[in-house]
Amino acid sequence: MYGVFGTSRHLSIGPVAITSILISTGVSQFATPFTDYFVELVLLLGLLIGLLQLVLGFLKIGFLVNTISQPVISGLISAAAIIIIVSQLKSGFGIQIPNLDSVFQSFTYFISHILESNLLTTIITFISVGVLLFFKKMKSNFPMAVVLIAIFTASSYWFDFKSQGISIIGDIPKGLPSFYFPKYNWQVIKQLMPTVFTLTIIGYIGSIGIAKSFQMKYRNYEVNANKEFIALGLAKIMGTFFQGNLASGSYSRSAINDEAGAKTNIAAFFTAFLILLTLLFLTPLLYYLPKAVLASIILVSVLSLIKIKEAITYAKIKWDDFLIMVTTFVISLSINIETGILIGVLLSFVLLQYRSATPHVAELVKIEGTEYYRNINRFPEGIQHQNYAIIRFDDQLYFGNASYFKESVYKVLHQRKLLPQFVILHATNIHSIDSTGLYYLEGLNKELEENGIELLFSATIGPVRDILARSKAIDAMSDKKQFMSIKDAIAYTEKEQCQQGKSPLSLQYNKAKGFFRKWLKN
Repeated sequence: MYGVFGTSRHLSIGPVAITSILISTGVSQFATPFTDYFVELVLLLGLLIGLLQLVLGFLKIGFLVNTISQPVISGLISAAAIIIIVSQLKSGFGIQIPNLDSVFQSFTYFISHILESNLLTTIITFISVGVLLFFKKMKSNFPMAVVLIAIFTASSYWFDFKSQGISIIGDIPKGLPSFYFPKYNWQVIKQLMPTVFTLTIIGYIGSIGIAKSFQMKYRNYEVNANKEFIALGLAKIMGTFFQGNLASGSYSRSAINDEAGAKTNIAAFFTAFLILLTLLFLTPLLYYLPKAVLASIILVSVLSLIKIKEAITYAKIKWDDFLIMVTTFVISLSINIETGILIGVLLSFVLLQYRSATPHVAELVKIEGTEYYRNINRFPEGIQHQNYAIIRFDDQLYFGNASYFKESVYKVLHQRKLLPQFVILHATNIHSIDSTGLYYLEGLNKELEENGIELLFSATIGPVRDILARSKAIDAMSDKKQFMSIKDAIAYTEKEQCQQGKSPLSLQYNKAKGFFRKWLKN
């Protein structure tokens, strides 16, 4: 079903450890684990989640994926890769690692018991990993993983690896599951709904995160968030009818899919066909397959999911993106992936709000010999005219930053040795104004007027001009105060100065300077 309706060319779906744990936690509240009733609830849960994802897809709720920034996805994928690597250590080294509370505890236990490793298992792992890494470095599409499986399965049969303490796959049931329709009643559905909502979002976020990461890696196709909801929902619904566990995007299987050379959704059909043949005819042949070989394939596949280069890039470019990625990574490892996603998204919103509440503000000066106006901090040699101050505010003007906007204008004026007669607000980057922004703008205009300073606008975009025009409370902001460019606004100031003669501001300087000092102090 995903091969038909999915939009990712690399995402491989199926039962995932994270969602399986969440299912077990949610359903265990109402049924004893692994009883018939427990299985019934698990299958009903899968059907409900599939139906909800299907509805959300048709309602085009896929925009929710936009709430997850790339640093969150990178942190999540990297943490998942580490979790998968640690989970494979017991198979790769033949150490019995108990189920512990965190990946750190599991890794610590592994290190402290590493001398208990099975030597033959460890040798198989090192040989398999070394061969796979060599072929990966050579960028060969040769299916070396399949060859390793064949070689070590045959070796296990002939040399009886099981008797030497090497863990093997063992019995795999043959045949296909029969059709099944989940039993339900409304009371049970009501009890399961909290778990349904949690797994609907977590499963989708995990799947879309993997799909987006491969999209960014190749950049030759687009993942459609709404269609992904529909595809994942249909996969769960159809899986339920054949007694399938909840299917979501798998980190390790997707990485293996990519390493195997998958280029299109045909890979999903090919995989399904091979699984079908395996279930019908090949399960006896896999009996002797050493688990260390499978662990090696997974280890090599997920190594590329650890985003070390991205972390270094974030650290160089934007510290807040680096902080988001590291926080998501650490929380996902130390607590769980669901909490890591939640904390990462919340931190992204907090930092977004902080950046929006304190946007970039610049006083512009003219670059000598040109018609360009740039930030005085970047071009300190620029020409600063004493008759006017040009201020650029690089964000929308709304309740979150209106006070900061007014304060920034006063700071620019306070730094002047002599107050200008005009303040030119270069509004090209102000794309919206709300009622709070208008309130502060009106207050700023009145206070500047009281101190003999005229507020002008340059390069105001159409929607903002419409808002100013509808705001009857700001009478001074009429068309004559708005100009198409800084050059036009400056021409107006020069014309006004010629008509008025000597600026009266020199007489009001001490009064106005005192006002700004008092305002800034308060």
